[in-house]
Amino acid sequence: MMQRPAFSKAPQTLFDLDEAVPTPLKPGGRLPSYIADHRKRLRARFFEGGAQALAEYELLELILFRAIPRQDVKPLAHALMDRFGDLNRVVTAPAARLRQTNGVGEAVITELKIVEAAAHRMARARVLQRHVISSWDAVLDYCHTTMAHRDTEQFRVLFLDRKNTLIADEEQAKGTVDHVPVYPREIVKRALELNASALILVHNHPSGDPTPSPSDIQMTAQVQSACDTLGLALHDHLIIGKEQELSFKAQGYL
Repeated sequence: MMQRPAFSKAPQTLFDLDEAVPTPLKPGGRLPSYIADHRKRLRARFFEGGAQALAEYELLELILFRAIPRQDVKPLAHALMDRFGDLNRVVTAPAARLRQTNGVGEAVITELKIVEAAAHRMARARVLQRHVISSWDAVLDYCHTTMAHRDTEQFRVLFLDRKNTLIADEEQAKGTVDHVPVYPREIVKRALELNASALILVHNHPSGDPTPSPSDIQMTAQVQSACDTLGLALHDHLIIGKEQELSFKAQGYL
């Protein structure tokens, strides 16, 4: 995906029509009335109409209010959206890339990562201890939420019991932008430790294209062989791209 240019040197006039230049306030000082009123109106719209009543950059503003309580955050919200593309990519962006945006400090990064962690926990709660087959859409949503916008490859294994209930979801390895080391023996060993009967492999392609590489196909065959030897079922291998996923089972690789 083409990286959008940073806006740290963008002319201040971009927002002069409706925003003041952010200026530090003295301790105990009050927000200018127009900023306080803007925050009040935005919160009211959110509580009255929910998320659908706000644009994505406005939802981002609500998050930034807590991190930067004493200045106008609308220019920063716009800059982050311009740099990363959408709210999901802002929240999931690595801290090092977030810091490249002028105005982003540790407080902003902390708030964004709290939101990201909460989203992951909520998505995980929808699938853990649930029957995977009947909750397949929730499983896919969880995988996309946790993996679709990562800058490097991550390999996870979903472990299931005899009733196809998800009993564990574990990260097995992290890698580079186009490779992650996977050890089939360690995967099946962990399955036996958890008393799992079946598993689903999941990894992401940071490029956004979920097409399997020759090494993906070879690794999956090795895991399949190890599972067959120990009486475990390999239900699927999912590759998560930016917008869609690929199922090895649906494509005939398994």
